[in-house]
Amino acid sequence: MTKDKKQSQNDEAMDTSTINADENGAENAGPSYEDKFKYMNALASPVAPKKLAKKLFKCVKQATKQKNYIRLGLRETQKYIRRGEKGLVVFAGNVSPIDIYSHMPVVCEEANIPYVFVPSKEDLGSVIRANRTCCLLMVRPHPEYKELYDEIIEKVNKLESETTKTE
Repeated sequence: MTKDKKQSQNDEAMDTSTINADENGAENAGPSYEDKFKYMNALASPVAPKKLAKKLFKCVKQATKQKNYIRLGLRETQKYIRRGEKGLVVFAGNVSPIDIYSHMPVVCEEANIPYVFVPSKEDLGSVIRANRTCCLLMVRPHPEYKELYDEIIEKVNKLESETTKTE
């Protein structure tokens, strides 16, 4: 195989979603953060603002570098929550059908685990460097990113208290 063919195959393999993030977490293609709200389901509350979402994605990227500090997908996340593991759960807001994870916010509340929604499952998938989308994940605290994690938890708890006051 020639060098050009290998390069084109690598380029195609890297382009797994319509939205790719660069090293700083900034989007360089696709709809804007606000445009993604059109496709979110009715269950998605509290929703992370753009700044918080960037911090979330940065924390998730750092967690993927550590072994066993990120739980991907519904089945694995639910299993470890029921076993008593604590962390921050991040949901994608554009999952369809909604019945896939409609019970999970209640499970998180019963276990006293903070959770937040981001607009796009494609964004979650690209942050964890997967070739697929991701409907939810759980990030566990680690000393390497403890300050960022604590800041995110504080803001998520503030978001949750604001949404409960308005309802």
